[in-house]
Amino acid sequence: MTTELSPDALSGLLDRARQDYEALVGRGLSLDLTRGKPAPEQLDLSGELLALPGTRFSAADGTDVRNYGGLHGLPELREIFAEVLQVPVAQLLAAGNSSLELMHDCLVHALLSVVPGAESRWVEQERIAFLCPVPGYDRHFALCERFGIDMIPVPMTPEGPDMDAVERLVAEDPSVKGIWCVPKYSNPDGVSYSDATVARLAAMPTAAPDFRIFWDNAYAVHHLTDEPVEIADLLGACAGAGHPDRAFVFGSTSKITAAGAGVAFFGSSPANVTWLLANNAKRSIGPDKINQLRHVLFLKDADGVRAHMESQRALLQPKFEAVARILDAELGGTGLATWTSPRGGYFVTLQVPDGCAKEVVRRAAEAGIVLTPAGATHPYGDDPRDAVIRIAPSYPGLAELEQAIEGLAVCVRLVGYEQRAR
Repeated sequence: MTTELSPDALSGLLDRARQDYEALVGRGLSLDLTRGKPAPEQLDLSGELLALPGTRFSAADGTDVRNYGGLHGLPELREIFAEVLQVPVAQLLAAGNSSLELMHDCLVHALLSVVPGAESRWVEQERIAFLCPVPGYDRHFALCERFGIDMIPVPMTPEGPDMDAVERLVAEDPSVKGIWCVPKYSNPDGVSYSDATVARLAAMPTAAPDFRIFWDNAYAVHHLTDEPVEIADLLGACAGAGHPDRAFVFGSTSKITAAGAGVAFFGSSPANVTWLLANNAKRSIGPDKINQLRHVLFLKDADGVRAHMESQRALLQPKFEAVARILDAELGGTGLATWTSPRGGYFVTLQVPDGCAKEVVRRAAEAGIVLTPAGATHPYGDDPRDAVIRIAPSYPGLAELEQAIEGLAVCVRLVGYEQRAR
């Protein structure tokens, strides 16, 4: 990443960066790039959803959706998302509005009840650990911290987690009970797992008989190009490798329809589905089936999901293109940064020189540009290189986003050239 500069050239670049930063602070900006939320214009695409189901209260099988029951969720909605999430309809549950909530519940139930294949409850075991591909999703890490689950970082590669490291760790340590995976357009790198990675995850020997892959397929249909990425079917691969209970598949409509009023999904083996339903029956008599019915009526089928996501893409793609254009214009050739060019998902990863990410984020905040905290992409908030910054382009308007990325580039140049001048 380093480009050699003469002392005079470096001094000139640093002076210019300081002037640009002073001008940036003087603009009095107030911009927020912290989280990957859908913009209001994206939410407006599902405005019709909130008028549904109108006066219709019957599901396809005659169920009155206003009443109790139906822990599996509506079959017609499960049929739509079975193809999207690569899970047989009979092995897919439609639940409440949050897939994160389902992940939370699966951890709680594994701690307090015996998952299929386990010798005891996780809470009775001396140590529980999860593998965490990095950079990764901060809310996965927060769940582990919440329940005292140790986190073991594993580097990400262009094909997914470093499988040599994963296979070694799961084979030698029975306390390693799981791995977090965002397999398609991963948060935050935009990496999609290769077929070889999926096959190795499904087939690898594990010291823990109750090892689980938490397969958070949050961006299954969130494409940004004309060539959508397809990933291999993990659930089928696990069954074929003789480990049918290994995968927990999660998904939701949170970034498809209404983020605060979506539907979440859980898919797995018949044994795991039975286990989760038995536990969930103690905490709920059934999900919000009215909301599930309105999603059925609005999306209609899997093709309807894809068509709707093309409208989402039309709003998102220009924002990602703006990020790439500005970073290239402002930082290209400086040796101060590299960044991802994702084909889908919600994030861009910006890598700055080691030891600079926290200072870049701090300087940006002082200039009115709020970013996700440096380190959030790593367990315990600790990026050992202090180099990764997550950019979330989705929520701001295009003009605001352009201002924010231009300002961020000013901060990268200032901090990077200051470091070189030391």
